[in-house]
Amino acid sequence: MVDCKPLSTPASVTKLVTPTDELFDNPTQYLRIVGALQYLTITRPDLAFSFNRLCQHMHSPTTEHWGLVKRVLRYIKGTLDYGLQLTPSSSSGIHAFSDSDWAGCPIDRKSTSGFAVFLGTNLISWLSKKQRTVARSSTEAEYKALVDVSAEVTWVVSLLRELGLYSGGPATLWCDNLGATYLCANPVFHARTKHVKIDYHFVRDKVASGEFVVNYVSTTDQLADIFTKPLSTPRFTALRDKLNVVSTTPCA
Repeated sequence: MVDCKPLSTPASVTKLVTPTDELFDNPTQYLRIVGALQYLTITRPDLAFSFNRLCQHMHSPTTEHWGLVKRVLRYIKGTLDYGLQLTPSSSSGIHAFSDSDWAGCPIDRKSTSGFAVFLGTNLISWLSKKQRTVARSSTEAEYKALVDVSAEVTWVVSLLRELGLYSGGPATLWCDNLGATYLCANPVFHARTKHVKIDYHFVRDKVASGEFVVNYVSTTDQLADIFTKPLSTPRFTALRDKLNVVSTTPCA
């Protein structure tokens, strides 16, 4: 793949492949390459969604999955000098974006959660992960994503307190689903969501105690969108820039 033609995105905006495809004849090669890619994702959050999707098929990769691997490598070929940029920030506040792709997997209809946590203007934590259970509504899927980012922000706050760097203000969580934001603050809505596990009310307790503030953000401004689904080239490039994944090659 050294001389391959670069691509502008790591994932095509198409539906996921089905398990009925022909099995790849060299699964060891698939495992080796995908296993190596996990180290690159440490500084490349733009690869998180694609890597998460590839890892879901480690047990029985197909020829279509191998094609997805090669697409990721072609994207990397064109962005070899890209990395996560960290810069001095005048703010030490914590804000995070959470999103989900409801029933995005055509095989088991499970949703994909994604989040991005910022300390000031710098991205410090991110996630792309398939949810463990099937969500019965988009609101439930988004609420599960809020739980994931709430747990992560709680850990970040704890770490900053130990280091003596915590500003003391509430963390701001941004979600593009109004139903999920209402669930965080209005206990009346929980009568309609008894099928949601008790641990999902973790977010509401954090909001009630003043540790978190959950606000609505439009889908257009939802930065975590890049962690939940394949995107078109303009949308992917715009979100990648907002995550501070930029070229590290000095300008001439």
